[in-house]
Amino acid sequence: MAATQVIRSEWTKIRSVASTVWTLSLTAVVTIALGMLISALSKHAFDSMDERDRFAFDPTYISFAGMGLGQLAMIVFAVLVVSNEYSTGMIRTSLAAVPQRGAFLASKVAVATGLALVVGMVTSFASFFLGQAMLGSLGTSLGEPGVLRAVVGGGLYMALIAMFSMGVTVMLRSPMLSLGILMPFFFLISNILANVSATKKVGRFLPDQAGGRIMQVVPQADDTPYGPWGGLGIMLLWVIAALAGGYVLLRKRDA
Repeated sequence: MAATQVIRSEWTKIRSVASTVWTLSLTAVVTIALGMLISALSKHAFDSMDERDRFAFDPTYISFAGMGLGQLAMIVFAVLVVSNEYSTGMIRTSLAAVPQRGAFLASKVAVATGLALVVGMVTSFASFFLGQAMLGSLGTSLGEPGVLRAVVGGGLYMALIAMFSMGVTVMLRSPMLSLGILMPFFFLISNILANVSATKKVGRFLPDQAGGRIMQVVPQADDTPYGPWGGLGIMLLWVIAALAGGYVLLRKRDA
């Protein structure tokens, strides 16, 4: 089967499943709404902040406050894209039609990542503009140094989250097991490891902690040994490792 046919087939699979459309929509709605809420609350609380907090105030990053929760919906989307075929048994038919497993996986990841990137970019820009509207005089603009990089980085971050989740799901195959690991890891464990002094140096190299640096404009008062693009690079390495692991296991195992 030609590459274009495989990609078209994957596109048909994804758009025909209502849950994937709903999860992508939920990603945007949750991220934007929570970002607006936190931005409005931050504006209200600004006058009561001490001098240190005012100095570290990052209006761009505040508008992305919903990313942490919105990424969970993106994870669900990525898991469903991969695991749906395993759950229904369609994986056997798919691999029979596309025996080149590398081409099969690459096409699925490419189509889903393209969707995640579009939704991520729209969500990131919308979160920024609406967040700045809530911040009013405390807000910033795309023309300020580092702001456009942070906003574009927000969209890239969401796409990389989806890719990492797909790689993990290919390895695990089970939707329940994949969600049971990914959701608590990103929502709870990663934040704990990154904020506890004993594990902070390890936690800062986890995919979401490192990748999230791309959305920050105001430098943080810590000793993190990498910058915004370095953090995104670390996240990309995690993504490559997850997809490579998924590919190796996909080639070795039966459907």
